[in-house]
Amino acid sequence: MSTAGKPGVCGTMLEEDTEQAYENVLAEIQSFELPMEATLRSVYDGQPNAHKKFMEKLDACIRNHDKEIEKMCNFHHQGFVDAITELLKVRADAEKLKVQVTDTNRRFQDAGKEVIEQTEDIIRCRIQQRNITTVVEKLQLCLPVLEMYSKLKEQMSMQRYYSALKTMEQLENVYFPRVSQYRFCQLMMDTLPKLREDIKDISMSDLKDFLESIRKHSDKIGETAMKQAQQQKSFSIAVQKQTNMRFGKNMHVNNDRTLEEKSDIILKHTLEEEAENDEEVLTVQDLVDFSPVYRCLHIYSALGDEETFENYYRKQRKKQARLVLQPQSSVHETVDGYRRYFTQIVGFFVVEDHILHVTQGLVTRAYTDELWNMALSKIIAVLRAHSSYCTDPDLVLELKNLIVIFADTLQGYGFSVNRLFDLLFEIRDQYNETLLKKWAGIFRDIFEEDNYSPIPIGSEEEYKMVISKFPFQDPDLEKQSFPKKFPMSQSVPLIYIQVKEFIYASLKFSESLHRSSTEIDDMLRKSTNLLLTRILSSCLLNLIRKPHIGLTELVQIIINTTHLEQACKYLEDFITNITNISQETVHTTRLYGLSTFKDARHAAEGEIYTKLNQKIDEFVQLADYDWTMAESDGRASGYLMDLINFLRSIFQVFTHLPGKVAQTACMSACQHLSTSLMQMLLDSELKQISMGAVQQFNLDVIQCELFASSEPVPGFQGDTLQLAFIDLRQLLDLFMVWDWSTYLADYGQPASKYLRVNPHAALTLLEKMKDTSKKNNIFAQFRKNDRDRQKLIETVVKQLRGLVTGMSQHM
Repeated sequence: MSTAGKPGVCGTMLEEDTEQAYENVLAEIQSFELPMEATLRSVYDGQPNAHKKFMEKLDACIRNHDKEIEKMCNFHHQGFVDAITELLKVRADAEKLKVQVTDTNRRFQDAGKEVIEQTEDIIRCRIQQRNITTVVEKLQLCLPVLEMYSKLKEQMSMQRYYSALKTMEQLENVYFPRVSQYRFCQLMMDTLPKLREDIKDISMSDLKDFLESIRKHSDKIGETAMKQAQQQKSFSIAVQKQTNMRFGKNMHVNNDRTLEEKSDIILKHTLEEEAENDEEVLTVQDLVDFSPVYRCLHIYSALGDEETFENYYRKQRKKQARLVLQPQSSVHETVDGYRRYFTQIVGFFVVEDHILHVTQGLVTRAYTDELWNMALSKIIAVLRAHSSYCTDPDLVLELKNLIVIFADTLQGYGFSVNRLFDLLFEIRDQYNETLLKKWAGIFRDIFEEDNYSPIPIGSEEEYKMVISKFPFQDPDLEKQSFPKKFPMSQSVPLIYIQVKEFIYASLKFSESLHRSSTEIDDMLRKSTNLLLTRILSSCLLNLIRKPHIGLTELVQIIINTTHLEQACKYLEDFITNITNISQETVHTTRLYGLSTFKDARHAAEGEIYTKLNQKIDEFVQLADYDWTMAESDGRASGYLMDLINFLRSIFQVFTHLPGKVAQTACMSACQHLSTSLMQMLLDSELKQISMGAVQQFNLDVIQCELFASSEPVPGFQGDTLQLAFIDLRQLLDLFMVWDWSTYLADYGQPASKYLRVNPHAALTLLEKMKDTSKKNNIFAQFRKNDRDRQKLIETVVKQLRGLVTGMSQHM
């Protein structure tokens, strides 16, 4: 049902709600909950006249409370009155008690003043005692810190930096945590980083000084190490010799005691020298103080910066290695230059090896091997470059000895030196080349100073002296009385001696190369072959070709080469005795002396033939024929007789030559003379020849034939030598007897009387005589047959031309 039509009911309901709201407000006010602004605001935010109504309600509430209070007071009033009455009774007693308490308090205060004072003194003493105890405890806690810090300062002043770092570590880990609350501790802690940096700087400075020191002392260290290695090697060689001698005594029983005593004396002497040298030789520790590097390593290890130190050390040492490996430009000029170069390198790696073995990880074997391989490549490059400038074999030999000592020294420290010994084989070839150049000069000087005459011997002493220098054996010469002569000249024993000296010089380089006797034997034989085939052969060929060397000298050279060739077997024995390698060994190299001296001998023989022909040409050029003479002089020409006398004397010298050489020279001379005479007769510049000139020419050829038949050189069979002039003889016979019919009829027949007459030569000579006949009427004594004879000549010329033409077409 709607309430819109009932305003009275609505008003009543509103009034009831308002009353309830006021009661709630009053309840809140009575609860004393603050603040009350919101509560009071709700009263006034309501209906009109709310304030009045609220006040009325409030007054009613107050009156209710007053009534309740009055009731309560009435209920408790009698009890209150009784309490007041009792209080009044107690008041007098309380005052009396107060007086007594006050008096008692005063007496207590007066009596306790001294106690209080003593108590306060005791309290102060106890506080002081407690403070003292506390201070003592704190001081006892701080004193070790201060002592350690004082110790640190002392260690720093005494440069005991590693100990100082350990002290710092103890301070930080043990002592400072105990007193960290104190300000002085913080100050101390702040100084430690700077001290560490100072220690690092100082130790690095010491390391730099150490690196500079070992750089300066590297050569001395290397010299000491190489000296020790050389002494050790000498000792080993002495022991080996003793072993060999003791082995040898088994082969010579009669000398047992002597050999043993000698070997013991040698070994004892070597040991005494070794002991004396050991006293003088210093070690690397004696020469260099390694404490800075140890100290620096320990310091950086303690600081936990060991890697930085290792990197710095290795970097600096690599720089020093590059400086050490860079030689001076004049290193190749003297042995001292090479020695300084090697000693510095040895010193460097001896130090590195020492560092490797006495430190833990500063350098490693891999690092030293890498550094050595780098150094070895540089060393080999330097030695190859600079040794090529060495032209003195003595300098090359000393360089080899230095390289061997250098290699042996570093090999003793564990470094690989195989490449150095390979380099020595390269230098050996260079050494051999320098030896060959040196001996080429020696051979040239010997040949220049030789007189190319047999060695004269006037006494037994002189004979023995020559025999001691050169292995010559000739029973016939031994039987001859003094004075006598050796067949060879003075250069032969000198050459033989110098070849042996060359072998010795070559052997010097082969020693200490760690090669077997077989290899050394092979090297000696090859180098000796080079000396014989290249140097001695070249010197001989150059000597043979010299213009001032005459036929007599060439003959002596041939004799000399024959004896040198025979001496080659003694040179092989000489090498065998040095190396103890038998010549019967399969791979033993033979000496090429046979071919060397044979080639030189052939060259000398050829030069003899050439010079002999040249001498013949000189005599032939002296010929002065009158080609138009009417008749001959009746005797041979003077130039030809001189030539024949010269040939006789020369062939007399040839008796010392091998038979075939003298025969070949004689045959060659006769053939050349025959050819020269034939060329002279057929010379194109010669236009006319008279019969008298032919007769004179025939007399000269007769002398040549007589010379050939006189056997100037023994060994020719029958008329072999005369056959050299057969061409001339048949040609001259043809013209002397004028037997043209026979010549033309038998031409080409094997049994022809004029088989060796060439149609062209006959035609040439006949034409020269034909022209002379026309001009000089050389057939005047045959005037009756003049016309027939002239006709015959023309007929023969025509036939000869036909033969020449036929020969040309056939060719």
